[in-house]
Amino acid sequence: MPKTAAAPLTNSTEFTVSELSSALKRTVEDAYGNVRVRGEISGFRGPHSSGHCYFSLKDESAKIEAVIWKGVHGRMRFKPQEGLEVIATGKLTTYPGSSKYQIVIEAIEPAGVGALMALMEERKRKLGAEGLFDEARKQLLPWLPEVIGVVTSPTGAVIRDILHRLEDRFPRRVLVWPVKVQGEGSAEQVAAAIHGFNALPEGGTIPRPDLLIVARGGGSLEDLWSFNEEIVVRAAAESMIPLISAVGHETDITLIDFAADKRAPTPTAAAEMAVPVRAELMVEISGFERRMMLCWQRGQESRRNELRAAARALPDLSELLAIPRQRLDGASASLPRALKANTHAHHRRFAQASAGLTLRVLRAQIAHATQRLTVSGERLSLSARALLRQRRDRFAGLEVRLKASKLANAQAQRNAITRDRERALRLSERARRALMTLVQRQQARVQASSQLLSALSYRSVLARGFALVRDEQGAALHAAAAVGAGARLSIEFADGRIGVTADGDRTAPAPREAKPAAPAAPKKAPKIDQGSLF
Repeated sequence: MPKTAAAPLTNSTEFTVSELSSALKRTVEDAYGNVRVRGEISGFRGPHSSGHCYFSLKDESAKIEAVIWKGVHGRMRFKPQEGLEVIATGKLTTYPGSSKYQIVIEAIEPAGVGALMALMEERKRKLGAEGLFDEARKQLLPWLPEVIGVVTSPTGAVIRDILHRLEDRFPRRVLVWPVKVQGEGSAEQVAAAIHGFNALPEGGTIPRPDLLIVARGGGSLEDLWSFNEEIVVRAAAESMIPLISAVGHETDITLIDFAADKRAPTPTAAAEMAVPVRAELMVEISGFERRMMLCWQRGQESRRNELRAAARALPDLSELLAIPRQRLDGASASLPRALKANTHAHHRRFAQASAGLTLRVLRAQIAHATQRLTVSGERLSLSARALLRQRRDRFAGLEVRLKASKLANAQAQRNAITRDRERALRLSERARRALMTLVQRQQARVQASSQLLSALSYRSVLARGFALVRDEQGAALHAAAAVGAGARLSIEFADGRIGVTADGDRTAPAPREAKPAAPAAPKKAPKIDQGSLF
């Protein structure tokens, strides 16, 4: 009895570990093919090097492993973050490598507005720590921009409100970059629009805006979430063009409001911040013009009074010119004596110079100049001969080098021609072999097509003893009912055609009691097959 009790049960099924794991995997996936799980993200460290994300979902008393594949994570508008409470949609499966079950997440969303607010505050602290919200880095808005760029939806009421307000206050040129302001891909489009406006060149075909307005109408926190995305906030902070954020109503707060250079409570208020009121400016300019004219008139009157006072203080003209007239009279009286003395002095210097100038001195100077000219001519001749000899030697060396270079170049060209000829021969040989191979392949394809055509041709059916019946028009006949008495027919055999005339008599149908009804199917088969061939 003990042996019998210890003996193994022979009627139980044996499983391998892989088989048991596969069975469990199918059972779990069939039972939980689509589930929604609410929990807190734990152990999330960003995408793996492979692009997949591994983390856990937990609550007060349990934890489940989770995975997001690379392609699904790239399409997600809402990205998972550590400590965030979410609602995950996916399917349960098992991982045979460690005998555990996990959820493969296909979609993820925050668990209510509270989670979104917590995520927004966390993102705000992170970006604020990087200095993206500092007041020191914000730019001043231009007082009167020439071109205004607007990033918004082209079909909403926001752009109409902005254009209407600008028209009322101060008409300016407006460039609209159409984007989605809600839903998947909207954050990427808004960031791309901000970068695109900043990338426009100065003086290009499309003018570069002097001011940007990122605008959207009011909505819930989920509707405005695209403007809380990190890519949008960083694009607004990196913009070199001053930017006004006009997202939602006055009570709506988004992260782009902190990164923008100016926040407007509404899109209409953004248009009011962008430009001044033209009528008020004209009134102010008119006031300045009147004040300027009054100031100019008072200044002219003041200068006129000063000129009169200065004129009264000046002395009489005769008193001013009395002393200069005396000096002029004294100079004119001494001028003749000074001219005579100057003439006598120049005459004495000329006489002294002419006394030393004789014919013998001139001849000596001429002889000396002639000798210098002769010596200079000889030196010039010697220099010309030496220069000519140097140039001749240089040209001779260049001629030798040119001949050597010419020979070397010719040899190099011969070698290149030889190499090209050998390469052309090799290529022609390869082309000949390739052409022969291609011709053989085409011949094989033609032969196979010919065989297939022969196999599918109705003439092979005629060769097996069948015949094709046609009427006078050449149409194939499939039933005896289509043939009338005395009709002219054409019967085609494998070896040719013959013309016949149809007989009016028809064979009587076989009695119903006759047993040979079974072979009737084979008799009808040739007619059906024959008809399908055509």
